[in-house]
Amino acid sequence: MMYDKEAFLKALKELREKSKKRNFDQSVDLVVTLKSLDLKKANNRREFFVVLPKPLSKTVKICALVGPETYEDAKKYCDTVILADDFDKYAKNPKLAKKLAKEHEWFIAQANIMAKVAAAFGRILAPRGKMPNPKAGAVFPPKADLKSLTDKLKRTIKVSIKKKPVVQARIGVESMNDEEIAENAAFFFENLVHNLPNEKNNIKEVLLKFTMSSPVKVI
Repeated sequence: MMYDKEAFLKALKELREKSKKRNFDQSVDLVVTLKSLDLKKANNRREFFVVLPKPLSKTVKICALVGPETYEDAKKYCDTVILADDFDKYAKNPKLAKKLAKEHEWFIAQANIMAKVAAAFGRILAPRGKMPNPKAGAVFPPKADLKSLTDKLKRTIKVSIKKKPVVQARIGVESMNDEEIAENAAFFFENLVHNLPNEKNNIKEVLLKFTMSSPVKVI
């Protein structure tokens, strides 16, 4: 049960025909229901990252938590930059930290100040799965290539299969062309399958949907 790009293109065509036009750029979500996967067993749970071939959208926002030596470079490529000297302001004001967490998809941090990052932001970011993650490359050394890092993160999806046998991933936005969305969908699905214990035998159903649409089956 492997789906190539053509199958996703067909589903996208049907999705656009059936969906009501909204006054905002809806996300395109790939929803994969899994089967024969006992998540009570730790060795069946999964957490990994997929770097898609195409950017998800121009609105993926990144916040950098840095020292002074990285500040100027971070300002070029990140939406928000917070110096280590200003961490206390967020540690003392959870409401401000929660607003920051809500507004940004990714948090990146300089490796040599990670202890300060954890102390100031851990209580807010960790429960939301937004702490800077080394596996995603989001913990970096001073003077790192932040352009390459931020470009990559704008194409990166975190997959967590721990509680429910379903994966829902944003693989694009409505305004992208179908070729780009389908390329992302096929690439993501292939990576998902290869990360499952029994690969395609763990796949029950594959759907595509917009934020506010009914799903369309990928066949």
